[in-house]
Amino acid sequence: MTLLTLTPRTAVSDRLTTLPVVVIGAGPVGLAAAAHLVERGIDVFVVEAGERPAASVRLWGHTRLFSPWRYLIDPAARRLLEASGWTEPDPETMPTGAELVADYLEPLAALPEIGSRIRYGTRVVAVAREGMDRTRSAGREQTPFLLRLDTVDNAVSEITARAVIDASGTYTTPNPLASSGWEPSGAGVVQDRITHALPDVNGLERSRFAGRHTTVVGAGHSAANTLIALAELAEHEPDTRVTWLIRNPTAVRVSSSPDDDLPARAGLGARIDQLVASGAITKVDAFEIGAVEALTDGVRLIGMRRGEPAAHDTDLVVSATGFRPDLGMLREIRLDLDAIVEAPRRLAPLIDPNVHSCGTVEPHGFEELRHPEPGFFVVGMKSYGRAPTFLLATGYEQVRSVVAWLDGDMRAATAVQLELPATGVCSTGDASGSCCS
Repeated sequence: MTLLTLTPRTAVSDRLTTLPVVVIGAGPVGLAAAAHLVERGIDVFVVEAGERPAASVRLWGHTRLFSPWRYLIDPAARRLLEASGWTEPDPETMPTGAELVADYLEPLAALPEIGSRIRYGTRVVAVAREGMDRTRSAGREQTPFLLRLDTVDNAVSEITARAVIDASGTYTTPNPLASSGWEPSGAGVVQDRITHALPDVNGLERSRFAGRHTTVVGAGHSAANTLIALAELAEHEPDTRVTWLIRNPTAVRVSSSPDDDLPARAGLGARIDQLVASGAITKVDAFEIGAVEALTDGVRLIGMRRGEPAAHDTDLVVSATGFRPDLGMLREIRLDLDAIVEAPRRLAPLIDPNVHSCGTVEPHGFEELRHPEPGFFVVGMKSYGRAPTFLLATGYEQVRSVVAWLDGDMRAATAVQLELPATGVCSTGDASGSCCS
């Protein structure tokens, strides 16, 4: 690999004001951060691992969101897009992930003032202060951030920044199947029989699931979407069987309230209840996975059920066990994370999944997202750590407040307001699954 330093090392000075704010990730929240920075005239540089914007959203693009458009468009992004002649979709319709990309995120990323500042096919592999590891304190706040980048052709470079906004998300770092939080014993030999959350069951991956027995592991909305898709497939493909395996005795998060402000979210739980009652889905509850074992043409899940050894045989497993943040690239950044959910310590009590649902999270901004590293923020899904209650509207308000703080506009930064759709779900001790926007 070749090491190319894009910015020469210099003494600490007012140089910080000449450097851009680097945003990690060109997904919905990362692009919203870029829009707010552009509106305030702050130089921004966006680093995106994918070859196009919203790489993670594209992976579940076949899935329909349960939030309508009015909750999915950032206000600053809307203003920039409307100035370019863009027409907003019907605010009351619910797009698929693919439509969210095509009708909103791609046009946003294509705006000259944003698109010219995005580097695709580039992954941030490490973040630090220039010339400092995390143990050095003197002059830290006045020292630029240093980000090491790795491209698809393994070319390594380094860039500097006045501030860093990490909006890299968590979709590519799922929780393991084992109830311990580890990869289950034996996982290495059955990886071809275990798939990520939200596979395209009735589309590109139909042949993989048709006529086979699939077990979906997880108790959140990602699991519910996949279970419904598999039940639909079973109506047309003989011998297709569906099992739902959960860790707890009940799946409160998928359950629904008739007062839910998002009818589509309420409908997920109602539909799952109907399919279980009809026998279209076999539910296995209170099953804690510890190991997996390869069968001739399938996989055996091995663990405990209600205190007794248990095993479950299936052809395929969909791991919908939720997500966790990748903190590896931040080892030299001073973070203050909650010991349980790995969210910023001030934010964690507001999003504890044992207490809060998607619609009961209080408004929060830069203050709750701050770390001991001045000028560094984790936003969006990654800011929630392992909590499954994130909605896009929350991320948009986060970056609005953070960018106002970076601009020195304390009045705007502290005026945090957030209107979320109310719900009666997501309150359970099982942190698997997610509240998808």
